[in-house]
Amino acid sequence: MHVLVLGAGYLGRAFAARMAAQGAAVTAVTSSAESAAELAEAEPEWRVRAADVSDPTAMATLAGELPAVSIALLAVSSGRGGAEAYRKAYVQGAQNLVAAFSQARLLYTGSTSVYAQIDGSWVDESSPAEPDRETGRLLLEAERHLLAAGGTVARIAGIYGPGRSVLLRKFLAGEAVLEGDGSRWINQAHRDDIVSALEALATHPAAAGAIFNVADDRPLTQRECYAWLAGHFQRPLPPLAPPDYDRKRGWTHKRVANSRLRGLGWRPRYPCFLDAVAAHGESLAARG
Repeated sequence: MHVLVLGAGYLGRAFAARMAAQGAAVTAVTSSAESAAELAEAEPEWRVRAADVSDPTAMATLAGELPAVSIALLAVSSGRGGAEAYRKAYVQGAQNLVAAFSQARLLYTGSTSVYAQIDGSWVDESSPAEPDRETGRLLLEAERHLLAAGGTVARIAGIYGPGRSVLLRKFLAGEAVLEGDGSRWINQAHRDDIVSALEALATHPAAAGAIFNVADDRPLTQRECYAWLAGHFQRPLPPLAPPDYDRKRGWTHKRVANSRLRGLGWRPRYPCFLDAVAAHGESLAARG
């Protein structure tokens, strides 16, 4: 089995490592020659390439150079850019992935931010996805390209994991705030649980051509989360502040259901963010 990972960053690299551990040959693609050189040194058994996923010629060339690809994952990032960066990374990346690797099992890491609900309701894959930001609409456009080709879309909640938890880092640094009355729901997923979900989606026949939410079992309100962290770390509760309605992917207030994914037999190692904090503490916020 040959696995191609387009976007070997925090999530993509972890998926590549998991598949390599399962015996797969791995090709990992980064956006720059510098990052490719660093990854090749760290993972000498992988094929590592630098390529622009938004460039159809580069993707076609890559396809011509590689052995047949069994699984291809698009896990790129916009680099914190705006709408044009989203269009290049996600929409053009999806189009070029489909064109160059149509014979592979195609996976795309999208986002639960496409659900724009603000009423605190539960959302599943059948719920309306009507983002009010152009960035969110571009994520949906990328989804449509993958689904039309029989690919699988993983709508991923807020990613955290080893060395990466913005929420915990801000809390420990005294930069966190409770928005409004603190009742807004937080939906997250641990990196390792996302990786196991992607493996399940890549190998389960029922996943082809479908959308799956990837989130932990138990969303938390901001107040519940910060109250637990305050008690655990013996820190004060963050102060109140007005909600930030100007987020790039929009301000939402919803609970993301993962029942369709659980129906494939997937179970998260960390059912809730607080479980991971209890197990790993401040290391979740420590940047490597």
